[in-house]
Amino acid sequence: MPFGKYEGKHLIDLPEYYVVWYSNKGFPKGELGEQLQLVYELKLNGLEELIRNIRKRYPKP
Repeated sequence: MPFGKYEGKHLIDLPEYYVVWYSNKGFPKGELGEQLQLVYELKLNGLEELIRNIRKRYPKP
């Protein structure tokens, strides 16, 4: 997340209530909004563990 209370956190690690709040309020425009929408869908369908597993398997150098 590029700003706010969760600055520096991966979007997938944002609390579910925060992503749902954005869904109700309206996602920001641009790439961040698109990414938050994807994270919302992943969390809604219980798939966030897929992203965490990928991150563990392919860590940044």
